[in-house]
Amino acid sequence: MPAEGEDPDPRFTLANERTFLTWLSTSLALSAGGVAMAVVPREIFVPWIRTALAVVLVLLSALAALLAYPRWRHVQRALRLKAPLPPLALAPVFGYGVAAVAVLALVLILIAG
Repeated sequence: MPAEGEDPDPRFTLANERTFLTWLSTSLALSAGGVAMAVVPREIFVPWIRTALAVVLVLLSALAALLAYPRWRHVQRALRLKAPLPPLALAPVFGYGVAAVAVLALVLILIAG
């Protein structure tokens, strides 16, 4: 069964693939951050806060990985149909989620220091 629409300019397809791979590397970085947070020594952070920060980072990691392919597919379809690109609805979740973890970790580092 042939794909609908026309083949997009290869540069756009390759840019879409790079974005897909960036989502996966972001997911890997968030996962590594979550694991690192989970193994921070007890005396640095209160254990339940350390665990909460680790869980948020790993959940963001899973979300990024799970949504990478559907996002790539929707953008590729829009390129083929010469339609507007779909909005990145979860950008605020990732931006605010990572920022919240960073600010809370900074506050805890300053308190512990």
